[in-house]
Amino acid sequence: MGWISGLTRWPVGIALTSGLMAACTQGPDMSGIAAERLRSVHRYDTSQAIASNGKVVVVGTQSGAVLVSSDMGATWSRQQLGLVSLVDIAVCPNQGFVAIDHYHKVWSAEADGKTWQSVKIDQPRTPLAVTCDPQGGWWVVGTNATIAGSHDQGKSWHTVDLGEDTQITTVQFVDAKRAFALGEFGLTVASEDGGATWKKGPKIPGDFYPYAALFRDAREGWVSGIAGQMLHTRDGGVTWQKQVNATQAPLNRLFMHDGVPLGVGNGGIIARLEGDQWRNVPYPDPLPMFLGGGASLPGQKAVVIGGPGGLLRTVGTANNK
Repeated sequence: MGWISGLTRWPVGIALTSGLMAACTQGPDMSGIAAERLRSVHRYDTSQAIASNGKVVVVGTQSGAVLVSSDMGATWSRQQLGLVSLVDIAVCPNQGFVAIDHYHKVWSAEADGKTWQSVKIDQPRTPLAVTCDPQGGWWVVGTNATIAGSHDQGKSWHTVDLGEDTQITTVQFVDAKRAFALGEFGLTVASEDGGATWKKGPKIPGDFYPYAALFRDAREGWVSGIAGQMLHTRDGGVTWQKQVNATQAPLNRLFMHDGVPLGVGNGGIIARLEGDQWRNVPYPDPLPMFLGGGASLPGQKAVVIGGPGGLLRTVGTANNK
């Protein structure tokens, strides 16, 4: 009987083993992936450029998405553009946006930031920065010291080749006639006729490589560089003076906020110009990663910052001086 009882228990053991095997071979739980896809901001997003026109904030990512917020960064909507890497965004006089794509395209959208269209651009071969002039013209700078301008939304381009194997990394119009572009090895270029012609100026000392530049007007400006270098000019770029950067962080973007220059950079740093020194703007729970973009929220006493790993935050600046 013992042998028979033991025999009759075999099917139960087989059933238990089969159940365990079935449990071990169940398909993977995909709910986390599905939930991630439903989010507007993904953890693999790297924010490379941020711009605000006072009504909406637009973020360009390395992963080909545009993120748009109409409530000052509280919530975001997502538009996927395809094989795209947006490296810079600017606001135009009509409050619309213009952006450059690493893959030789210029993108534009109306003031709501919702519908994006692209045109191809051949030169510069690798676009690095974009801006709008006060008349709404588009200007793109990049490799081989090339400046390209369009007054018909990219249907045609006027290209200036300065004849140097040099990257131009920043461009800004300060009024209808005057503009500045800065590049590696201390290259400075200026226009006094609305971009019709561009002339080289005195070089920034020390083979300076500009990460970002900001001009308040045709005479005063700032430029950030490697290892946290900060320089200041009061004569339109003819001469430059060093400024103390107490944060010691390289600042990747410079912009005006409440009438004062601000910068965002490595180590999650937000820096503000106080007197003649750049000082840290403290904020809760900073993450030790580079900030690829930043923009002022007009009238909000706040800025939007972004970087890798889906980092996208609104940070108040009212009580942290």
